[in-house]
Parts: sequence; structure tokens; C-alpha cells
Amino acid sequence: MDWNHYRFRSLWTLPAPPGVVYAVLEHPEHYPRWWPQVRDAHRVDDRTVTARVRSLAPYALSVTLAARRRDPAARVLETALVGDVEGWARWTLAPDDARGTRVLYEQEVRARKPLLRRLAVPGRPLFRANHALMMRAGRRGLAGHLRAV
Repeated sequence: MDWNHYRFRSLWTLPAPPGVVYAVLEHPEHYPRWWPQVRDAHRVDDRTVTARVRSLAPYALSVTLAARRRDPAARVLETALVGDVEGWARWTLAPDDARGTRVLYEQEVRARKPLLRRLAVPGRPLFRANHALMMRAGRRGLAGHLRAV
């Protein structure tokens, strides 16, 4: 087993139509407005954003997101991740009843940050729990943001 390899999957239900949710998610440079753990995000060019994220654990991750797929018809956003973690992340949206959206977030990464690599075996449960807390807060933050717009 590669202790530095992670696969994450989160399913959210949000109170807005898929097109509205897609329009928010396609701009990761604005995630800090509604996602507390995304501390900084800056657009580099039309396909690239740099970000710094930190949840409850006492470390931050710096990552560059490079758009690989933007498909509003299929409602899929996929990005390559390079930096403290490397791999990919994908949002897939589908209607959920007449007014809501079901959002599937998938991520597959390898830890590259030296601290995460050194603590891979004993820290793995903490890293996974930290990610789960971050995703829960993201869902809450996005739901609140969508209600406000």
C-alpha cells in the first residue's frame, strides 16, 4: 500500500439548480468567499489558479489547479493538482429534484509535502478526517452562498 496515496469522494446536495452551482464552482479563485478552509486563491491565467488550504490540522497545503475539463453541458469540472499534493480533482453535477443539485466531488492525490510524507502511516486517519471536515464546511459554505445569491 502507498500510504501517501489518497482517494476522496464526497456527495453534496445543494439548494440551487445545476447551472447556478456550476457557475460558482468553475471559479476556484472565489472559493475563499464561501469556503473557510480555502485561505487564499489567485487566478494566474484563464486555466490556472494557485490556492492555499488549511482545515483543523496544523498545516496548510499549497497547490496549483490547472483546468483539464470544463464541460457545462455535462456539468463536469476537472482539474490537475500540483504542489503539496499532486493528482486530480473533479466536480460532477446532476439535478436533484426540481430545484436542487447533487454534487459529486472526487479527488485522487499523492502527498508531496514532506511533513505529510513523514507522518503518512500514523497521520493517515487524521489526514482523512481533516479532509472530511473541510468538505463538510465547504458544503455548508456553498449552500449558504447559494441562498444569498
